[in-house]
Amino acid sequence: MHGGKGKGKGAPSPKPSVINLDSLLDKLVRVKFTGGREVTGVLKGHDPVPNIVLDDCVEYLRDPADPSKLTGATRPLGLIVARGTSITFVCPEAGYEEIDNPFSH
Repeated sequence: MHGGKGKGKGAPSPKPSVINLDSLLDKLVRVKFTGGREVTGVLKGHDPVPNIVLDDCVEYLRDPADPSKLTGATRPLGLIVARGTSITFVCPEAGYEEIDNPFSH
């Protein structure tokens, strides 16, 4: 039966994601979140928002005295689902290098 409400020709389709994470599936990625938390893990899945699923996830701990600096200590998290609205940065871990902020001096 056609017509009425529900899925049909008039139903809006989901908007495509601004970033293409398909090329990073099953690869080690670095993710930064609002609030400063930072993790690496193997990207196992994502959706258009993009919520992401990371396996073998490790969090990099920050210095409590200076939250802008990492301590070098890590904490294993395992399998996580990260909400897309809290993600600020996703990149491949291969070739990643953090540089000093030239504007902080």
